Amino acid sequence: MTDAPPPPVWTVQTTGPSTIAYGGFWIRVVAYIIDAILLSIASGILNFATGISFYGSNFSFFANGASLVIGWLYFALMESSERGATVGKMAVGLRVVTDQGQRLDFGHATGRYLAKIISAIILCIGFIMVAFTDRKRGLHDIIASTLVVKVP
Repeated sequence: MTDAPPPPVWTVQTTGPSTIAYGGFWIRVVAYIIDAILLSIASGILNFATGISFYGSNFSFFANGASLVIGWLYFALMESSERGATVGKMAVGLRVVTDQGQRLDFGHATGRYLAKIISAIILCIGFIMVAFTDRKRGLHDIIASTLVVKVP
């Protein structure tokens, strides 16, 4: 029997900005692909359990609402958890923190998720901004005052 891994140490705050490593564009894309696969599996299980197809169904309003709620709960609960990251971010060694280096609470993580909708509807430019900003922040990170940092 193995013990659970220890909780993360919240040591993101440093005296100098050069000592923090931020999660860049491509590593965040990989993390999102992992999360998208997990969410697809969850939607498939829900589809099987309820008999309602969440993709291309006649219940598109319900399906879109359900997938929005599933995505919101997944991202907000995981990013406000003790680990501060979704499964995809944990797999690539990233964590989401406030711009002060603190753990997100559920409300803050919810705001970040809702801000991702804005990043998406403007032709994903909000996500592409990650590649070009100094602290690797997308529009949703700027709106929500968050950072995605590499875990030491």
